[in-house]
Amino acid sequence: MQNSQQLISAPGSLIAANGELSLGHFNGPVSQLGLAHFAYTNTMDKPASAWARHFHYKQFQFVSIKSDDYILGFALADIRYLGSGFCYAYHIASQTLQECTWLKPCGVGYGTQPSPVNSLAFIKGKHSLQLHISEGQWQLTANTPFLEADLQLAPANQQQCMAMCSPTGYSGWTYTQKHNALPVAGHLQINAKVQDLNSALGGYDFSAGYMRRETCWRWASFSTRLNQTTIGLNLAAGVNETGCNENALWVNDHKQLLGPVHFVFKRSLANESCSQPQIWHIYSEDGRVNLQFTPLNSRQERLNLLLLKSNFRQYIGHFSGSLIDELGQTHQLDQVLGLTEDHFARW
Repeated sequence: MQNSQQLISAPGSLIAANGELSLGHFNGPVSQLGLAHFAYTNTMDKPASAWARHFHYKQFQFVSIKSDDYILGFALADIRYLGSGFCYAYHIASQTLQECTWLKPCGVGYGTQPSPVNSLAFIKGKHSLQLHISEGQWQLTANTPFLEADLQLAPANQQQCMAMCSPTGYSGWTYTQKHNALPVAGHLQINAKVQDLNSALGGYDFSAGYMRRETCWRWASFSTRLNQTTIGLNLAAGVNETGCNENALWVNDHKQLLGPVHFVFKRSLANESCSQPQIWHIYSEDGRVNLQFTPLNSRQERLNLLLLKSNFRQYIGHFSGSLIDELGQTHQLDQVLGLTEDHFARW
């Protein structure tokens, strides 16, 4: 059941001093992206302008957490022209969603740094969100009207993260690093009530690069416990699929790479209220992934700013079906809570 995608040694810098870009799946995180060394060119093979080098780079980071009572999502995006962020808390029992959003003009009130191992990302105003990564350990602090958080996601083995880089467009690239089913520690208070984190699991996403001006993707993710086994899953289609993909399964924090997957759903129905949910079918042709996803609630945002557009839908719902690991063992899922996403962006 081994996947054909092979791991290569993670370079200290994604882009070397001579401008060489490392591509493929890495056996651990990349310390620095090395943006200053990147020889970015336009479609006529001419050196890109300083303006293009700055504004064509994008970076976003996301943390999801599942506790006994809540599913939480925290996001920060730096698309140069704008900084944006959101925080939400989905109460599982009542199926209600509370959220806080940020939208900042160019370079004002937000910041990111291009390292998935040591960096700081923040967005602030009356309320704030900060993601601090130190030697691969993620610390999240948030202050919103309904939530206060000081949380840590500490991978026991950073080499088990999914880290890859693929060519994007004519001369760009996308680096993606993700790790699911991680233990969560710290302090979390929602609606003035302190939350128990003893059984909480979380995952992170660090993605950056010179991405396509117009792009879209579908995505699925969860972190859960099945009996005494921790299971994490990350599936995507639409971005990192040139030479390799970002699909990965974690079983007791052991990373296993998966093949490509298909997302089948009717978008016209998926965009409507979840009161009559459209079931997604997410599957791989090799049979290792065969899942149904039923939305329960969603966070949606549409921005049409002429040059910039975003049609974002992130769904919270149940996964049912089967996953087959590299040893041939089938893991049966029955209404496991997790996330999917359907997103169009012009940036």
